[in-house]
Amino acid sequence: VPEVVRPTFKPGERVRVEPMSIMRRRIAENMVASRRTSAHVNTVFEMDCTKLVEVRNKLKGQYEADGAKLTYTPMIIKAVVDSLKAFPILNASIQGDDIVYKQDINVGIAVALDWGLIVPVIKRADEQSLLGLSRSVSDLAERARTKRLKPEEVQDGTFTITNPGIYGGLFGTPIINQPQVAILGIGAIEKRAVVINDAIAIRTMSFFALSFDHRLIDGAVADQFMAHLKIGLANFSA
Repeated sequence: VPEVVRPTFKPGERVRVEPMSIMRRRIAENMVASRRTSAHVNTVFEMDCTKLVEVRNKLKGQYEADGAKLTYTPMIIKAVVDSLKAFPILNASIQGDDIVYKQDINVGIAVALDWGLIVPVIKRADEQSLLGLSRSVSDLAERARTKRLKPEEVQDGTFTITNPGIYGGLFGTPIINQPQVAILGIGAIEKRAVVINDAIAIRTMSFFALSFDHRLIDGAVADQFMAHLKIGLANFSA
């Protein structure tokens, strides 16, 4: 968990002014530029993640024996990749008046650091197994926190996933990572009482929020993408 930044006040000092770090300044510039560039719209779906829990409990011992830690993130990436294949417009970008479609699915994973935020990219995530995705997520996150990422490992992303739910947030409405046209925010994954076939059941649920660029993606397409992802998560298999 990133440490909280706390200013050091001198005796008698009531206000302290410090320059932004280079990373914080760059983040600020990028966020404002994204808001200025994209027509941000958000849609939120409640997802049944019970199957993710079952698969993780079944495979985590085997994965640990293979030197990989199985978390929910690689499973979500796998389901997202399947949905991006079905709706490739969310894996595209805009260049002037042209739509740039991408063959590769390069998924960026936002990692919170003590000194800011960085988004390492899993290149060609569609070509990796769940075990491969687990290794990639762990490796990139660890090297992001220890400042050992190569420049090319934070470039060429085509879709981004961020996880405010790790701190308990129900959901967030993230800002699109330019020049991408969509970003997915994962809310807290937790047990809740839900109604299934007129009966109350305990399921592991989460709110997923998609921010998308309305210049290119219509609301119906965004919701179709999320509905496809919802089915993929509810019926997840390794």
